[in-house]
Amino acid sequence: QVQLVESGGGLVQAGGSLRLSCTASGSIFSINAMAWYRQAPGKQRDLVATITYGGSTTYSASALGRFTISRDNTKNTVYLQMNNLKPEDTAVYYCNGDILTTLRYGYTYWGQGTQVTVSS
Repeated sequence: QVQLVESGGGLVQAGGSLRLSCTASGSIFSINAMAWYRQAPGKQRDLVATITYGGSTTYSASALGRFTISRDNTKNTVYLQMNNLKPEDTAVYYCNGDILTTLRYGYTYWGQGTQVTVSS
């Protein structure tokens, strides 16, 4: 089994910062790309940022310039540093990872999500 567990969410005032973490554990052989998504109430889940094993990154237009995705391959962990947060960033943030298990089964696994609330 493979699990992804997010942490670091919370309540912050507009203009503040948060750092989200997501750690994968279990029967992992390797992890390729990892990503952060978010879902606001009543809206679809949207891609925020991605990062490859080698560290290449992409960002959504709303995240570019304010958020930074990074990862520590030795810890199977991906991070999302969020600065200058805005009320419209309020959402549940999910991480996922393209993981090859020890049985050589490839699948995209998701975490359970962490709530980020930005007050105005």
